Amino acid sequence: MRATVMHGAGDVRIETVPDASLIEPTDAVVVVTRAAICGSDLWPYKTMELSEIGRRMGHEFIGVVGAVGADVRTVKVGDLVLAPFVWSDGTCIFCQQGLQTSCLHGGRWGGADFDGGQGEAVRVPQADGTLIVLPVRPDDVRMPSLLTLSDVMATGHHAAVNARVGPGKTVAIVGDGAVGLCGVIAARRLKAEKIILLGHHPDRIALAREFGATHIVSERDDEAVERVRDLTDGFGAHSVLECVGLGPSTLTALRLARPGGAVGRVGLPQEPTIPDALPTFFNNVTLGGGPAPARAYVEELLPDVLEGRIDPGRVFDRVGRLDEVPDGYRAMNERQAIKVLIVF
Repeated sequence: MRATVMHGAGDVRIETVPDASLIEPTDAVVVVTRAAICGSDLWPYKTMELSEIGRRMGHEFIGVVGAVGADVRTVKVGDLVLAPFVWSDGTCIFCQQGLQTSCLHGGRWGGADFDGGQGEAVRVPQADGTLIVLPVRPDDVRMPSLLTLSDVMATGHHAAVNARVGPGKTVAIVGDGAVGLCGVIAARRLKAEKIILLGHHPDRIALAREFGATHIVSERDDEAVERVRDLTDGFGAHSVLECVGLGPSTLTALRLARPGGAVGRVGLPQEPTIPDALPTFFNNVTLGGGPAPARAYVEELLPDVLEGRIDPGRVFDRVGRLDEVPDGYRAMNERQAIKVLIVF
């Protein structure tokens, strides 16, 4: 089969790799119909050292079950399924608490040892605890929005939950990528009163407004903090969503929170420490977040997608085939695309 393999910074190839196949009785094989390139895929695209073996890529995919192991009970051959960006057994102590990203028997797609979502098929370990059967056909018009539940919509929601977004609150969102835009959807869905997006790309700002952003702040750093304070009677936001992961964006997010506020951090951290510790401490600002347990959120978010209440699939602004994935990476890295949908 063919799949996406990254061999170093800027070096993405479509290669022939061993066919996905059952190994454990708890496995399933999924033939991929839709996949995506994630903003987090751009970190290795910028920094990965040269590798002859390479790294299989992709962690967002939907597909049709092609085979199941003897112990699989919840999915069958022919089912259309969604895979969250990690696999999990669904039974360990952390899965039972809705924290499948910390599953004792879980793992992540891709790398040197596992299939990635940006390929023609994927072996899915722990299929019963991982896969969600979708009650639609593979060509359903809602497929892009359904695919966002594997990561970016769930991640935006996770940021909002950890930032304690709720009715009547003011929310500030740092980052205008796909996760930040989904954070706008999440904040509106949770009935925030004022939603402030920090961003400066015109196409993303326009989409954010359509998703429910009430204010746009295009300034950066200290100027952005002052602008948000101007919009919040000098206090700052009740809830802040950090959707980038860089040191400056994290610092900005922490400074945007009012005393007693909360920051939901979901951008993959690129710094080993958290800045501004003393002011955050003395202002009683809560800092939470991490990788989103997408599997736990699907039950809540799926009906809203199926019934048309939210349409996060609009963050996909470029569509391509598997052979076009290398160009999709380039386009996202050069800010020519927000998020790329891969159709098989």
